Amino acid sequence: MWNETIENYGQALAYMEQVKQGGIVLGLDSMRRLAGRLGNPQDAVQFVHIAGTNGKGSVLGFVSTILKCAGYRTGRYSSPAVFSRLEQIQVNGRPISRADYARGMETVRQAAEALEEEGYPYPTPFEVETALAFWYFRERQCEIAVLEAGMGGLLDATNIIQHTAAAVLTPIGMDHRGMLGGTLEEIARQKAGIIKNECYVICGRQDPRALEIIKTVCGEQGAELRQTDEAKGVRWGMERQYFSYRDCRRLVISLAGRYQIENAVLAVETIRALGEQGFPVSEAMLRKGLLETRWPGRFAVLAKRPYFIIDGAHNPEGAQKLRESVIFYFTNKKIITIMGVMKDKEYEKIAELTADLARQVITVAAPGSGRALPAYELAGVVRNYNPNVTAADSLEEAVEMSYLLADKDSVILAFGSLAYLGELSGIVANRDKIRRDTHGRSKQD
Repeated sequence: MWNETIENYGQALAYMEQVKQGGIVLGLDSMRRLAGRLGNPQDAVQFVHIAGTNGKGSVLGFVSTILKCAGYRTGRYSSPAVFSRLEQIQVNGRPISRADYARGMETVRQAAEALEEEGYPYPTPFEVETALAFWYFRERQCEIAVLEAGMGGLLDATNIIQHTAAAVLTPIGMDHRGMLGGTLEEIARQKAGIIKNECYVICGRQDPRALEIIKTVCGEQGAELRQTDEAKGVRWGMERQYFSYRDCRRLVISLAGRYQIENAVLAVETIRALGEQGFPVSEAMLRKGLLETRWPGRFAVLAKRPYFIIDGAHNPEGAQKLRESVIFYFTNKKIITIMGVMKDKEYEKIAELTADLARQVITVAAPGSGRALPAYELAGVVRNYNPNVTAADSLEEAVEMSYLLADKDSVILAFGSLAYLGELSGIVANRDKIRRDTHGRSKQD
């Protein structure tokens, strides 16, 4: 497939673009063969494995940051990237370097080419990146790593791991129905596939049907199920949020969004379980890790006056949580939304849940993605719920249009697929920098 030696980051990215032509394939055989060629690097690390429909990334952020603060060499692997491919693979909060990405990718490429020469299918992009993450964690001698399942759990490439200290299940909804099943029970069975023999299972709020499946799988695997309790003493805010959980009083997080308290509670319960698996964490380091956690693309404030917020709500469950946060934080505010989704998502339901919040909706398509729903098609769907909708030809046009419509007390909210939010964030940041520079020069003049 690729006849050159990968010597730099640019070549590594070009290689991944070529591998992308392989698409998505569920199943573990190919991943096991690839990892085997690399000497099974995943066997050198303990893991926290996270699956579910919404909240996986934020829980991963909380757990990995707390473990890092506690002094453990901690890896983390998440997808998709928001700002840079490098951010997907981190150790102690630092993304893999370009040099290590290229070096590791060349190692993985050689293993993949050898498998193809033996007559096996070429590994998928996700399998290649997952193998790279495992390789890097072993290279950096990680004690523990936090993994986010890519799709489902049972047949996801990350699920070749054997040393699972904790399996974490965020709320499960009707996600990837074409790939994972047509009912909530079938999807829950796939997500619960990350549960390994005799590991701890930490479970957040679940639909009773999904919870019953999780309990069944725990019984089959001899795993201990721990369910979260409700947070107490909650104080919401855009800059800081406060809550108490069990015997920990007045915990503080910096992530905005009402749903982040629920994610933080799941992380705290996970840390408690890890303490019984050889990874104790003091309350002081728990507090420090919660406060220091940042997670891009989750009700993240890019600018103020007006507020410009991005959120990766790309399914109905995420859209519902986003709706609740917008109503709670921004009652009676003028809201302009920018919306972009993939065509394999339940975009009509997402539009139904969000369109009426906005004075004006601007639709966009994720640049360079074959899965992106065209902006004009999305606008047609949104028009069923809000007549004030415009399709933008580019992300730059959408940003400029939103600022023209807003005043300093308005709220601009961009949401949907993470595939476009990273690029859009760069456009907003560059626009804000130009504005500050121009404002500064005019003051000096």
